[in-house]
Amino acid sequence: MSHVQGPDSGGRPRIDALDVLRGFALCGILLVNVKPIANVDAGVVRTTDAAGADGLAWLGYLADQRFFPIFSLLFGIGFSLLLESASARTDRPRVVLARRLLVLLAMGLAHMFLLWRGDILTIYAVVGLVVLLPSTWLPRWAVAVLAGVLLVLPPFVGSNGVVLVPGLFLLGSALTRYGVTARMERATWGPVVLGAVFAVLAVPALWVQVRLSAESDGAAFSTALAVAGLLVAGAYVCGMLALLRTPLRPALQAVFAPLGRMALTNYLTATVLVLLVSRLLGTPPETWSTVTVLLIAGGILAAQRVLSGLWLRRYRYGPLEWLWRWATWLRRPALSRQGESEG
Repeated sequence: MSHVQGPDSGGRPRIDALDVLRGFALCGILLVNVKPIANVDAGVVRTTDAAGADGLAWLGYLADQRFFPIFSLLFGIGFSLLLESASARTDRPRVVLARRLLVLLAMGLAHMFLLWRGDILTIYAVVGLVVLLPSTWLPRWAVAVLAGVLLVLPPFVGSNGVVLVPGLFLLGSALTRYGVTARMERATWGPVVLGAVFAVLAVPALWVQVRLSAESDGAAFSTALAVAGLLVAGAYVCGMLALLRTPLRPALQAVFAPLGRMALTNYLTATVLVLLVSRLLGTPPETWSTVTVLLIAGGILAAQRVLSGLWLRRYRYGPLEWLWRWATWLRRPALSRQGESEG
């Protein structure tokens, strides 16, 4: 769900690590969303834990609110990468960005009202229009400072979840504007050291979250959940970047990159597939065990990985990514890999 879709329009090579991270985050997002999606009843979402009450509640501590921060960070990174590309192609790059966000808003609203009220695309589009787009007129230091404030303030007042999105968007944008994203593929020890710091800090944060989960102090638990979520997400990102500098890189790219390159298509089709599986099973989603949730998510992701790989062998972009790009630039991009390159 990032703005970096397919080869960069300005000729800049793809940053493969972003595709891998996006695909990895997509897997975690679906795992967490299986029960909430299946629990849709007459337009109402009944929120449930990712893990069932079957002795595998630890899975929730590894997944709940751990993957949407990665998606949000990548969205901010992709936004600034697209701004760079658009600035090289047009005198009105912010018009292109605004149009892209408005199209995303339309897709999100359709997803929300037709399939699932828990849609995140609508929030991303609105925050993009209200926060990210205006931030392009600010100096990069101001964006970095504002990102820090918006990431620290919500946990401080006992909030978590989507209220962290603006800060994560701006953090991703600042990383791109400071050149960190461009150096991402070349970094070796930086991700290892930073990932170790995140992991060490995440241990006490998780301990506090576990302790507070049994208490009635909602604000304190929200703070612990937000802090632990950000730290674990940071450890995941750095860990993945570190692994991409090892012989595991080809395997990680083979598994996650196709999912990441078609993240928009896969995110939306996953909702349809979960709803279909729910109808086929015919049992209340709140009774599903963690193993059932894992099997549903794993089956859907495996199918999407195969289909994404087959599709991308022949085409440059996923189907919805292609339509989104067309609407962004108001020019039909080449879809087939045998077609002419975009001008």
